[in-house]
Amino acid sequence: MGRLPDDPLGRSGRGDPLSVEFTPGAKLRRVVLWRHGRTEWNDSRRFQGQIDSALDDVGLAQAARAAQQLAALKPALIVTSDLARAADTAQALADLVNVPVRSTAALRETDGGSWQGQYADDLKSDQLYVAWLAGEDVPAGGAETRSQVGDRAAAVVREAAADLDAGGLAVVASHGGTIRAVIGRMLGLPVEHWRVLGGLANCCWSVLEEGRTGWRLAEHNAGSLPEAVLGDDR
Repeated sequence: MGRLPDDPLGRSGRGDPLSVEFTPGAKLRRVVLWRHGRTEWNDSRRFQGQIDSALDDVGLAQAARAAQQLAALKPALIVTSDLARAADTAQALADLVNVPVRSTAALRETDGGSWQGQYADDLKSDQLYVAWLAGEDVPAGGAETRSQVGDRAAAVVREAAADLDAGGLAVVASHGGTIRAVIGRMLGLPVEHWRVLGGLANCCWSVLEEGRTGWRLAEHNAGSLPEAVLGDDR
């Protein structure tokens, strides 16, 4: 796998949607934001954050199934978080389409600090966790805020989009919280409004599509019949 810089924040502005050149009738560039398959930690409702947990048997099957669907989109580029659960999900697609995979730490899940490894039900007595669940831009477990996640991850997505030809499509394999932060940043939404975006089920995806004035959300939590969302912010 090739690697992108781990800290690409200097390459983009903060909070503004990506400006795109748009010609009427031109083919649109698209970015598929793909959440990784299930892990045992998802299933047991433990806060994973940046702990490098692996896909479980269900997650491996989800990745293989979703990869078959996404392969039909003929992605020109695949970019992934370097955490194994996302990287292995991305590789399932790369094996089908023979596209090199770029890996970067900038697409990792939120650094959850002291919350990592704890069960969601046990965290509900922590007032910082309650504020974080309510959508406040507080540091998760004393470590990283949503806006910080959005800054680092959206920079990678902008770079991937810039590498696409007209009509091209990139697949970005990442994590539920990170994907929501990317969508919020790319659409120029205030952080306090990001919570209106529902979570993604494991191995489902959202699609950003360039428009006349910037990026728009074309699909959200797509890829399957509705499933329970198991994630760090549930």
